[in-house]
Amino acid sequence: MSTRVLVVDDEPSMLEFLDVLLTEEGYRVTTARSLAEGRARWSEREFGLVICDLMMPDGSGLELLEAIRGEKSNVSVIMMTAYTSTRSAIEAMKLGAYDYLSKPFDVDEIKLTIRKAIEKTELADENVYLRRELEGKYKFSNIIGRGRRMQEIFALVERVARTSSTILLEGESGTGKELIARAIHYAGPRSKQRFLSVNCGAMPENLLESELFGHKRGAFTGAVTDKKGLFQAAHQGTLLLDEIGEMTPPMQVKLLRALQEKRVRRVGGNTEEPVDARIVAATNQDLRELIRTGAFREDLYYRINVIPIRVPPLRERREDIPLLVDFFIQKYSKELQIEPPRIAVEALKLLENYRWPGNVRELENVIERALALITGDTLTGDDIPTHLLHQGAGLRPAVDLPQEGLDLEAHLDDVRRELMMQALDRCDGVQTRAAELLSMSFRSFRYYAKKAGLTKDALEQAVES
Repeated sequence: MSTRVLVVDDEPSMLEFLDVLLTEEGYRVTTARSLAEGRARWSEREFGLVICDLMMPDGSGLELLEAIRGEKSNVSVIMMTAYTSTRSAIEAMKLGAYDYLSKPFDVDEIKLTIRKAIEKTELADENVYLRRELEGKYKFSNIIGRGRRMQEIFALVERVARTSSTILLEGESGTGKELIARAIHYAGPRSKQRFLSVNCGAMPENLLESELFGHKRGAFTGAVTDKKGLFQAAHQGTLLLDEIGEMTPPMQVKLLRALQEKRVRRVGGNTEEPVDARIVAATNQDLRELIRTGAFREDLYYRINVIPIRVPPLRERREDIPLLVDFFIQKYSKELQIEPPRIAVEALKLLENYRWPGNVRELENVIERALALITGDTLTGDDIPTHLLHQGAGLRPAVDLPQEGLDLEAHLDDVRRELMMQALDRCDGVQTRAAELLSMSFRSFRYYAKKAGLTKDALEQAVES
């Protein structure tokens, strides 16, 4: 649909000229002969451009410009006048006019100005649309999880989103750490600014330093211009430092200083620049173990671990698998332009029993593959990859025996803790029911729960039968 343009001018000849010109260019034109009429026409419908004379019998065109900007509209406004005045031009541009033209003007000039003004409006509208899409996509309501573990995370994340505190997201690969980081950003006061991320383990140290802090021209071979770093680019926004456990010790020192001082120095530079970016760090490693081995700085750990959030693996939230399966079926059916198939009970049971070492990301890939190859209207066990079938009949060991062996007692403690957490999730935290599910006495369950350090909240929910 062609763009609608509002033209406000008290000169009939100018109105007629612009009406004919714009109509020939393919625009839909609405005209007004006074400021009051212009205001009325503006309030009646949506416009992609407003062209307004500065001097009107009933006021200044700047009043209409102020009213449009007061509504936070993205519509471009072009001011016109037969009385050239530097002061009025400056005032119009300060109030947000796209351009200021003096009469009489060249036809080709105004055609080009109008085209560029409309393109600016369309680009601004598209940016608003995309931002709303992003905000909708990364709302907490769109992160799937109905179990107690995920609900606790949602409650915590909604609280911390309103702050600027540094957050550490811990969890296995594929659990959705970046999705939660984006949700934190879009739910907080920095949502109108940029969300940027960098994988700290995906590039060598010197390149990562330049990526984070920027560089000056000539700082190294290939640095032909000055470049902002991600800290500067994410100013007043959010910066996700993904896989922070992969960062080298020298780089950790530089990062720690930037976080403490809230200032960065570009590579090759000799001055520091203030930065204000909210930091969210993410890792799939045990940073405490890395500290023990000397691979990660303890002072940096405490700097980023202001608010820790552990994202559970999919095997600890099996009650969410049916929801996730349905979500991915709907998503990829739409992409593949097919009717969403129903899923057979035995197929869903196979998916629920599998350990999912790749977590939600692996489940998504399995559903996408199944829908790409499906021939009927039902997703059955035949559509499930073979390696899932082998694990569907029962639980396998959590790990294969390493060449160097392992601490069996410690490993069994880990397995016991994992199964107890799953049982608690499935029984809404009621220990007596969880104990029955694992064929344990309540006393034994309580003993091992305390030994495994399960949450106090879960212990307090125990209900003796």
